[in-house]
Amino acid sequence: MKLGLQLGYWGAQPPTDDADLVAAAEAAGFDAVFTAEAYGSDAFTPLAWWGRRTSGIRLGTSVAQMSARAPTATAMAALTLDHLSGGRLILGLGVSGPQVVEGWYGATFPKPLARTREYIDIVRQVWARADPVSSSGPHYPLPHQGIGTTGHGRAMKSIVHPLRTDIPIMLGAEGPRNVALAAEICDGWLPIFFTPRLAPMYKSWLDEGFSRPGARRARSDFEICATANVVVTEDRSATLASMKPALALYLGGMGAEDNNFHAEVYRRMGHTAVVETVTRLFRAGRKGEAAQEIPDELVDDAAIVGDPGHIRDQIVAWERAGVTMMVLRGRSVTQLRELAALVA
Repeated sequence: MKLGLQLGYWGAQPPTDDADLVAAAEAAGFDAVFTAEAYGSDAFTPLAWWGRRTSGIRLGTSVAQMSARAPTATAMAALTLDHLSGGRLILGLGVSGPQVVEGWYGATFPKPLARTREYIDIVRQVWARADPVSSSGPHYPLPHQGIGTTGHGRAMKSIVHPLRTDIPIMLGAEGPRNVALAAEICDGWLPIFFTPRLAPMYKSWLDEGFSRPGARRARSDFEICATANVVVTEDRSATLASMKPALALYLGGMGAEDNNFHAEVYRRMGHTAVVETVTRLFRAGRKGEAAQEIPDELVDDAAIVGDPGHIRDQIVAWERAGVTMMVLRGRSVTQLRELAALVA
């Protein structure tokens, strides 16, 4: 089992301890550090900033939102950072949700699977640098032609030769068709709410992708880098309670009321009644009550909280469920060292 550090995206202000966390993670043998983006900080700049102080740890976006950049722009950012880091980049991509895509980026959300397939194909063309990059669309036509264009566009190759022509791409995916797509065209899957209890269901989704003609990977060389709240504590109840306000936001406040991908994940886990109650309360402005309606069992499904023996047992369970990397939310240097020792 590998370990990853999840720095996430910034809140109202930049974090002050990320440099210490990244250094501690590399010293403790962590395999990768990941950053994210929503509608504030971006995913690439922090990796470049902290990556310059490291030498071996891989640098991943988890995730870079596809609507934030044209596929060629994402390919350029990845190519550049891969050069600067000596070949340590992981490009994690995700479609985000309709509220962000249409409300923040001014793009359209429908057909996310088709857009993802087309987007990744263009990114890989840039890195391969075998031919000028072209795409028949319909989502990202290159060269862009037709009404409103000059007609002067032409297919081009990247000026810069990539350090690696096949940088790993991982997909942030939650639904069955998106997970299957990750298995078909990507090098890894980045689940945000993973539970070993549903391992057979995940396996069926992944196997659907692996079985498709031309699939890039087999199960044996495909990475599953699952983000998890892992906390060593003797007070499970208090720790689980502290996680509930954030979960209430994901279950009840993310996306639209009738189109919340995170809520769907927990419905598949069997928590439909809780999700409905939390959503109703949260959207009525009763956020504290919404958090109180979340049972410990729901939190525990996708978190690992307890004494060292329980942590070790659960890490084994996650590994048996197919997870190849536990991506931990770093709270302190001491915590990172403690968790690295437990996994070892």
